[in-house]
Amino acid sequence: MTTLAPVALVTGANRGLGLATARRLAELGHTVLLCARRPEDAERAAESLVGLPGAVLPRRLDVDDLDGIRALARSVETEPGRLDVLVNNAAINYDTAERACDVDLDEVRRTLETNLFGAWAMVQAFLPLLRRSPAARVVNVSSESGSLASMSGGTPAYGISKAALNALTRKLADELRGERILVNAVCPGWLATDMGGPGGGPVEQGAAGVVRAATLPDSGPTGGFFRDGRPLPW
Repeated sequence: MTTLAPVALVTGANRGLGLATARRLAELGHTVLLCARRPEDAERAAESLVGLPGAVLPRRLDVDDLDGIRALARSVETEPGRLDVLVNNAAINYDTAERACDVDLDEVRRTLETNLFGAWAMVQAFLPLLRRSPAARVVNVSSESGSLASMSGGTPAYGISKAALNALTRKLADELRGERILVNAVCPGWLATDMGGPGGGPVEQGAAGVVRAATLPDSGPTGGFFRDGRPLPW
């Protein structure tokens, strides 16, 4: 009997952590839907991953575009016809120079639209496909800056958006527990990416934690918040 390769979708996957995550999943034999806002960016990134055990398929996706999310879900329904892993990686606006006292609230709303509502819309749109998987996993790429236990001032839009994403993770995990869909949040740590800037760790290190949550066994945790496989305080 032929075993079908797991299918994973990674948002914001044309560079940095998303690309490293897509690469690692393809190395493990997953068919990866590599998503980016611009189709040419998705295609260029997919071309860089040619020759790995798993196929890498470029897809255009802007998580701020609800119609586009739904269109992609319909497309995946047709080909490849299944989804086993959803990695909500797309995020914007690491606003370290801002303060909650006087930040432009329009900027906060824009950040929430991508970092929270984009991930939320992705889960809602792809849940019918995930429900058909024998081992569905949802990974929300979060940040320790969203931990209420250690939260301080500054970085208001980003930190609050990630705290909200953590709350969404808990809600989804509890609601989907009975359907054996594992939902977890992962902090990749400070990485040397366009958002993280110089001085951070290698993206491969952050991707390892994301992939660990994406490939959990059925007995694995759900509703958790992890970095490097270890629990973080909410």
